[in-house]
Amino acid sequence: MPTISKRGIHMPASPIRKLVPYAEAAKARGIKVYHLNIGQPDIKTPEVAIQAMHNLNLKVIEYSHSAGIESYRKKLAGYYQQHGIHVNSSQILVTTGGSEAILFAFMSCLDPGDEVIVPEPFYANYLGFAEAAGVKVVPVVSDIDSGFALPPISKIEEMITARTKSIFICNPNNPTGYLYSKEELLQLRDIVLKYKLFLFSDEVYREFCYDGESHFSVLQMEGMDENVVMIDSVSKRYSECGIRIGALVSRNKSVIETALKFAQARLSPPSLGQIAAEASLETSANYFKEVYDEYISRRDFLVAGLNRIPGVYTPKPKGAFYTVARLPVDDSDEFCRWILSEFSYKNQTVMMAPASGFYVTPGKGKNEVRIAYVLNVSDLERALETLEKALEAYPGRTF
Repeated sequence: MPTISKRGIHMPASPIRKLVPYAEAAKARGIKVYHLNIGQPDIKTPEVAIQAMHNLNLKVIEYSHSAGIESYRKKLAGYYQQHGIHVNSSQILVTTGGSEAILFAFMSCLDPGDEVIVPEPFYANYLGFAEAAGVKVVPVVSDIDSGFALPPISKIEEMITARTKSIFICNPNNPTGYLYSKEELLQLRDIVLKYKLFLFSDEVYREFCYDGESHFSVLQMEGMDENVVMIDSVSKRYSECGIRIGALVSRNKSVIETALKFAQARLSPPSLGQIAAEASLETSANYFKEVYDEYISRRDFLVAGLNRIPGVYTPKPKGAFYTVARLPVDDSDEFCRWILSEFSYKNQTVMMAPASGFYVTPGKGKNEVRIAYVLNVSDLERALETLEKALEAYPGRTF
């Protein structure tokens, strides 16, 4: 019998999606499941994008250029320039979601066996992309009690070896909601330039910065043109997860030229998705104001509600729409399975992502979960009530 590849065997399952069978089984039993496990907002997609799809009069849906439709790349460059990120269309490669942009960045800049330093917890699929590219993820631990702030630069420098080729951050962060300051990023710049590394920055949550804070992009730092690769996506910005449109952005000409070769091998990003994404660039400022206010309301309600539950703690995130919470349980993986398969309250239950899947360091995240505040406040209220009752009933509780 033929055997599965070692790469396939080592490919990690998504901690965000691996509990789906338990959720489906709960629904089949007639139980309402509140999905706090995945960053799928219930926010409406901008009307301009929907109308662009309705008003299509194409007779043939063709391949686009491998780098993406030129008119979209030019308008996207204009969007970045409005945010103080000065790039042109030739420095943008449109990808099939931000996921493909990450994979292209790894495969264009890193060789098998190279190391990438990533503050943990980090978006779990980074590990999958690294596995596919043959790259080793080296974690530098941030801690819930410090609000998941970037570890001291000295800690990061300790991780650098002869195989280190890059540092990778997500800003604002998924899964923690931490927003890196300009000062922290400038410290990273110094170490990146000192060791001649790439700096990958996942900035898909750029619009979601709270409490008067603003986003500072790695592409706004001087002297970094050859080092920086920025990852972007429309999935969260416009609540368009399903159209699968992202971007790889870099002023390093060799990176773009190399990534284009991988892009040519997959032919083109989704044409219909690009049409919707281009139209979305006309979204009004009122849309973002309403979305911002809604997420602030959800965040504040969720964080206050979690911290009122005995034994639960979560810091207040400054960006994105996630928080990592510490629960009074012995094993969050088991708890997240149990609450779906063996518990319900008022015929409802909650789906969360065990945080262990967002760490590489063994034992980390064992009593933590990632919660996405992508549901309205009334749903969050019922989910919190259910979670509190579940923690009281869970056999492995630690309080």
